[in-house]
Amino acid sequence: MKLHGIQKMTLLDFPGCVSCTVFLGGCDFRCPFCHNFELIDGTMKATMDEDELIEFLISRKGLLEGVAITGGEPLMHNDLLKLIKRIRDTGYRVKLDTNGYHPDRLKEILDTGLVEYVAMDIKNSPEKYPLTCGVKEVDLDLIYQSISLLMNGDTEYEFRTTVVNELHDEEDFIKIGEMIKGAKRYFLQRFTDRDSVPYGNLTAPSFDKMHKFAEISRRFIPNTELRGVE
Repeated sequence: MKLHGIQKMTLLDFPGCVSCTVFLGGCDFRCPFCHNFELIDGTMKATMDEDELIEFLISRKGLLEGVAITGGEPLMHNDLLKLIKRIRDTGYRVKLDTNGYHPDRLKEILDTGLVEYVAMDIKNSPEKYPLTCGVKEVDLDLIYQSISLLMNGDTEYEFRTTVVNELHDEEDFIKIGEMIKGAKRYFLQRFTDRDSVPYGNLTAPSFDKMHKFAEISRRFIPNTELRGVE
């Protein structure tokens, strides 16, 4: 498998674990606020292969504890489980990021017990999912299947939403709350603009608005927290 980037150390991507983050290319969606769009549209060249990653991990034994696998959408790759097994064989813990659009592959990986933590994006309320994902149609049943797998499984998980001023309002967080009611944890991440974001004219919600959205979400998911908000 070709890898399209690596962050060699992070304290943020894998809760409670000093880790590196590995970026895989390709995604089902075209979210207009995506920070990693060059991974999605194929313009970013691969920076290393699987063997080089394993060599790097072996060299960082004692410094790192885990590997966060993100994208793009990692579950698009048929050989993802093979990569996870190789990482685990080197003694590292694994966290997986996903958009939730491949529940069958997610179940296969969860059933192995090789992934210790999953972070799944909840893009928006059901009605706004296609708009927020930048595609014409979204099969929401796939999203709901992935939600159910995580909420009814044994793997530690979180749901998270990147909040964009032009895409989210209070009613959306009521509907999102109904989608994931009773979840273990939910994070609202404040959008930040970067040069790599594909579409302009998107803005971050105010701090007051973020706190309001979190307050609404806590009616459904008491363990709701904010990221990127002081």
